Amino acid sequence: MFDKIKQMYELKRKADQLKKELESEVIDVEAGEVKVRINAAQKILKLDYPADIDPDKLKDAVNKSLDEAQKVAAKKMQGMMGGMGGLQDLLKG
Repeated sequence: MFDKIKQMYELKRKADQLKKELESEVIDVEAGEVKVRINAAQKILKLDYPADIDPDKLKDAVNKSLDEAQKVAAKKMQGMMGGMGGLQDLLKG
């Protein structure tokens, strides 16, 4: 029982660490006249665009930045998946 609690604590600690890493990873994306600064936790930090921009171009730039953030997050999460074996054990037992 104590081992399972210890494993859960360790997984929580790793998840918290991953969240901090994702929040600190900043990605800059430019799509035409639109500049988006986003972090790997998919939070937009800055959005620059001209006042007369076509809304579709703005939407496309934001979507492009989200795609980039997801790629970075996926790479970081792959590293954490090695430690997820403990989660598998918890779910079984």
